[in-house]
Amino acid sequence: MKSLEYYSICFLILIMSCESNKKELPVTVYETSKSGNQLTEITDLAKVSNADITTIVKLDTDKKYQRITGFGGAFTESSAYLLNQLGKENRNKIIEAYFSTKGANYSLTRTHMNSCDFSLSQYSYSPVVDDMELEHFTIEDDMDDLIPMIKDAMATSENGFKIFASPWTAAPWMKDNNEWVGGKLLPKYYDTWALFFSKYVDAYKEQGIDIWGFTVENEPHGNGNNWESMHFTPDEMTNFVMNHLGPKLEADGHGDKIILGYDQNRAGLKEWVDSMYKNEETSKYFDGSAIHWYESTYKIFADELQYAHNKAPNKLLIETEGCVDSEVPAWKDDNWYWSKEATDWGWDWASEEEKYLHPKYAPVNRYARDIIGCLNNWVDGWVDWNMVLDRQGGPNWFENWCAAPVIVDPNADEVYFTPLYYVMAHFSKYIRPGAEVIGVENSNKALQVTAAQNPDGTIAVVVFNEGETEQNFSLSLKEKSIYIPINAQALQTIIIPTN
Repeated sequence: MKSLEYYSICFLILIMSCESNKKELPVTVYETSKSGNQLTEITDLAKVSNADITTIVKLDTDKKYQRITGFGGAFTESSAYLLNQLGKENRNKIIEAYFSTKGANYSLTRTHMNSCDFSLSQYSYSPVVDDMELEHFTIEDDMDDLIPMIKDAMATSENGFKIFASPWTAAPWMKDNNEWVGGKLLPKYYDTWALFFSKYVDAYKEQGIDIWGFTVENEPHGNGNNWESMHFTPDEMTNFVMNHLGPKLEADGHGDKIILGYDQNRAGLKEWVDSMYKNEETSKYFDGSAIHWYESTYKIFADELQYAHNKAPNKLLIETEGCVDSEVPAWKDDNWYWSKEATDWGWDWASEEEKYLHPKYAPVNRYARDIIGCLNNWVDGWVDWNMVLDRQGGPNWFENWCAAPVIVDPNADEVYFTPLYYVMAHFSKYIRPGAEVIGVENSNKALQVTAAQNPDGTIAVVVFNEGETEQNFSLSLKEKSIYIPINAQALQTIIIPTN
């Protein structure tokens, strides 16, 4: 009869054998942190042992959600003008940082039709009053700054990127108040305004720039009538797209252009998708919905995003604008972007009962939290606002100062890549168009996690530790796992190669 000691030894050997046969998940980890990492590769994973692990992040590639359209930022006249004020070396440095494969490799971008608040002045491509056929249509105002920036980005991008355009307003002569700000498009100009979109496609095509699509109107609620704006109700926008814009683009050979409705804050999304997707006729020309984040500094509005997806599961849902607004950005002070120093313009106008939606909130936290939250609630694209601003947070004719991922001092020819640049790159560089968001189980609410599988089979997992304590977690995929540490106040992208 064998002794107890014999069985104990056998059991120990069995455990050791299991441990030695345990398959480690191969990963490459990149981190940006308050402690100083800037998309830095983390190689010291061996210090984490099983005894340190209380959090398990489990990936499930059998669960597939939305397909990614892309990530990126906006070409604005303000950004393009500033690039032209810099020396050639710094101008190229910024373009490459955004659009090269070594940089953020942006894949989805936005620009404005006619002027916006981040323009140097107010202008329209249809300057002649009552030019119903737009015989005097011109993009001359874009030729000095905006178009050269887009062309340089195209020349730098190896993978290419999509660009969609948004109008802030029609020319005053088309509106019921004859002003740049506020008012509505007069019904007699609906066909003229639809023609405007078609002519814009042709004019940009002549410059070698293919427009992927449009949002119908930036902020149709009117942004408080502060800068260029034009009001639509949900049904008015649906009518314009259904009976004017969609048919005109189709008739002129531009039926492949994407049309995104709404284009304002998520809290109001439900009534717009109810109108847009009421039936087959109303939804025919809408390819998706566009949303902004200005309703709150921290709230995702997950219920509204889920509602929009469930209303039209096959339509796009794209975040088309977000920035740390109403702020003069800090210059060469990374800590500011990691600290609760920033607020937004909602703090000024919100009622007392809604001020809780607009607390001071760290800019990095706001970006990371929002993008992860969006990806976990059916959003397939996320586009930042200005790519480049100056130390004041402009130029901006309305003096509506904002932060941007890249801040420049044109007088000194200096460039500052803020932590926000690296946050954007964590997503745009590693989650590519066509990637599919996959299932994630996360046992630790202190960590925010999302994951997507790229067309080449690689998986990108993004983990955000907002807290002030380092966390350790086990990342597992099927039968493989690995222990990973993440610094306090840090964002990681973890790349898992193809099998």
